[in-house]
Amino acid sequence: MPLVRSHSAAPSEPRAGAEPRLALLTGSPEERWTAAREIAETRPDVSLLAEALGLEKDPRVREALFTGLAQISTPESALATLPFLRSDDANLRTGAMDALRAMPGATTPHIETLLADPDADVRLLACDLVRGQSSDDGARMLATLLETDPDANVCAAAVDVLAEIGDPSTIPSLARCADRFRSDVFLTFAIEHAIRLLDAQTPVGRG
Repeated sequence: MPLVRSHSAAPSEPRAGAEPRLALLTGSPEERWTAAREIAETRPDVSLLAEALGLEKDPRVREALFTGLAQISTPESALATLPFLRSDDANLRTGAMDALRAMPGATTPHIETLLADPDADVRLLACDLVRGQSSDDGARMLATLLETDPDANVCAAAVDVLAEIGDPSTIPSLARCADRFRSDVFLTFAIEHAIRLLDAQTPVGRG
């Protein structure tokens, strides 16, 4: 007798007429993945995508949700992504960082707040996000952070980015940071290296 393929063996697709919210929150992994894409592309709902992210365990669906938030690319979608930077789940933190990097313009309004966050881990991640910002604005924000941030690891992250996007105007902030952390050999070396790179940008014979 020939085998008859059952419906359960067929490729998963959203149930006919399934409401996207219902599919996103209660459907199979394939239904949730499809719903995430549909919601982002045809009926953007930032709060729903963020709600689903807080519940989702499937890596592929999580990726679709983060991609959807990045695709919407508004300050609101960036704001909805930010809480996942605090997650204990490393994959969620990575997904949030990737999404925020993919929407630098939408992330811009939140950068200074992130750099002043009470959580040093959040400030450290924010330093990396500055790479996607305007060089002038990013350099200014990182120079400000170097003046007062009490965490050597955060300052090291800021120095690393400043070495790429900074200019000679940030050298005084770097020097003052080196003075504050003079006992930290690694940070002092990183700052000296950044200062050499930035000082080389100064036009020869000027002054």
